[in-house]
Amino acid sequence: MTSIQTKTLQDLEFQTVLQTISELCVTIMGKEKALEVVPFKTSEQTIEGLLQTSEYLSSFTNNNVIPNHYFDEIHYELKFLAIEDSYLDVSSFKKIATLVETTLTLLAFLNKFQEYYPTLQAQTTDLEINKQISKEIDAVLDKYGEVKDNASLNLQEIRKQINGIRGKINQSFVAALSSSNSAGYLDDIRESVVDNKRVLAVIAMYRKKVKGSVLGQSKTGSIVYIEPEATLRYSRELNNLEFEEREEVMRILKRLTNVIRPFQYLISDYQDFLTHIDLIAGKAKYAEKINGIKPHITEERRVYFRDAYHPVLLLNNKKKKKPTYPQTIELEQNSRIIVISGPNAGGKSITLKTVGLLQLMLQCGLLIPVHERSETFIFDRILTDIGDNQSIENHLSTYSYRLKNMNYFLKKCNDKTLFLIDEFGTGSDPELGGALAETFLEEFYEREAFGIITTHYTNLKILANELPFATNANMLFDEKTLEPLYKLHVGQAGSSFTFEVAQKNGIPYSLINRAKKKIEGDKVRFDKTIANLQKERSKLETTSKNLKEEETKAREESKKMEHINVKIQDKLERYQELFDANQRLIYLGQKMDDLSEKYFNNKSKKTLFGELLRVVEIENSKRKPIPVKEKKVKEKQQEVLIKEVEQKVEKIRVEKKEKKEQVKQELANQPKITLKVGDRVRMIDGKAVGTLDQIEKKKATVNYGIFVSKVDLDSLELVERMKNK
Repeated sequence: MTSIQTKTLQDLEFQTVLQTISELCVTIMGKEKALEVVPFKTSEQTIEGLLQTSEYLSSFTNNNVIPNHYFDEIHYELKFLAIEDSYLDVSSFKKIATLVETTLTLLAFLNKFQEYYPTLQAQTTDLEINKQISKEIDAVLDKYGEVKDNASLNLQEIRKQINGIRGKINQSFVAALSSSNSAGYLDDIRESVVDNKRVLAVIAMYRKKVKGSVLGQSKTGSIVYIEPEATLRYSRELNNLEFEEREEVMRILKRLTNVIRPFQYLISDYQDFLTHIDLIAGKAKYAEKINGIKPHITEERRVYFRDAYHPVLLLNNKKKKKPTYPQTIELEQNSRIIVISGPNAGGKSITLKTVGLLQLMLQCGLLIPVHERSETFIFDRILTDIGDNQSIENHLSTYSYRLKNMNYFLKKCNDKTLFLIDEFGTGSDPELGGALAETFLEEFYEREAFGIITTHYTNLKILANELPFATNANMLFDEKTLEPLYKLHVGQAGSSFTFEVAQKNGIPYSLINRAKKKIEGDKVRFDKTIANLQKERSKLETTSKNLKEEETKAREESKKMEHINVKIQDKLERYQELFDANQRLIYLGQKMDDLSEKYFNNKSKKTLFGELLRVVEIENSKRKPIPVKEKKVKEKQQEVLIKEVEQKVEKIRVEKKEKKEQVKQELANQPKITLKVGDRVRMIDGKAVGTLDQIEKKKATVNYGIFVSKVDLDSLELVERMKNK
């Protein structure tokens, strides 16, 4: 059975998380309930709460979005339903109808998509589905929340009469307006409305000319508003009918209230259900903001938070666009207590609070910002002692308060307890307070409790090193600048860097040396040894990081080289095949040349055919027999290929022919240039350029240098005109 103190919630600033969730809820009751969230009593309830939040979160990214659950609270209406002979007004019934309809829609949805939301649907099994409430209200109220005319026969008759009287009032007013306007008694605005009644805007000097009841005047007094006498009688009759209407509506609402009253508890259950859904929706929206997930809940006593973020710090840093550093922390049976040491402002307290707050959130059904492979155990108690808890009311000093808190720890601490203590042992004499803190730590260790403490006390660091199932840890610092790296390193105690930090902040070196002389040499050496170890650790971290980067680069280069090697190997194989084919062709060519020479000498066809046949048989013996099926496939492929080639050749031939015709057409359209002896010319279809030596009628003699050709004069084109000497 889980039992966690209010003090723990305060120490871990859990209220800040709840405030954010409250703002994400959409109903007043949901917002109020979010601020009252506390850890579940049992592990079964915790797991159920986590699954509900996880299922609602999944609806944000799938196609089956959970319907709207907004409603107006009905505390006032439920109180009145509990009072005999009371009745609800129209607006109250409208709120109840909306609440019931929203609940029924949500119940139908969860029943339909039970496969997607099994845990949420399980919450609805004890909830009665009742459609009579909506049916009764719908019979009386319309969609605008007004009482229907046919809610009763009497109301229907009264409203019929009211509509008739209003018609008569309108007719009589229009007649009075027309006659007064014709007589010139009215102002330019002619009419107005006073007390929801149409009135004539009469000029003040003619007020006695118009019969009727004066209902007011303008600010200047120049206009008097008069209800015509003709409409007064109808107005009185209308007032009587409206009174009867109100009485009838009240009787109808009383009757409807009596019908709804037996369902008071069911309506209350509906409201509680929607409030619960709103709270789960708020939790899911918060999980979406912090990238929260449900880690594995194990029955084995183990806490493993990988890449864990402090949710409050994460959201604040997001607003400021600053980085947030995750921590990885593990507590298990063989390493159940971690003692974190090192200088202030390095992140010790934040690390401790991160573990505590995430565990607390988890046990309240909230998803947490950790890696998906994280896992944890459900603790019965989470005990905290964080911050300066000086009590002015009880006249207790910080140390007295902490001792009182330690007494409570000793009473409640067991093997299902997670304890978190910040600055353990402070508030008293370092020697005496440290000794007492050491005793407390031994007691917690003997009880097999899980815990994280932060301290500057050397004796606690030594104790953590001596206890088999406890371990030291420190927050890493840059060895040169002493700037925090906000990274937890488990396995080694941390130096406080007291003198190094003092020197960095400008404290004179002579004063630092005097301070060193005032304390025991062993302590200085011990702290210095730890500081040196941390510096070495920091160097190793940097070296390890660089080596990893180099390893990554080397792997990438290796992959590139492998890829290039495969390409080169492929090319070599193809070149080898090409070389072998060329060698074979050279060999065959030589054979043919030898046979040709023999035939030239002896003219023996028989010898020639015999030798040729022998060469062919030798070559065929080297070939592998092709299976019939493969042969047919190859033949078909060859046929297809031949057809494709023929089609392409034909296409090219046609294109060339068309291009040739086009060129001819262009030349035909060009103006004729008269060729002269000595001009440089060429054939229209040719490339060779020659000199025109002689022209005889339509024949031309062209000198190409090596030879002379006679061609048709029309088949020549000018390349260059003869130069004048």
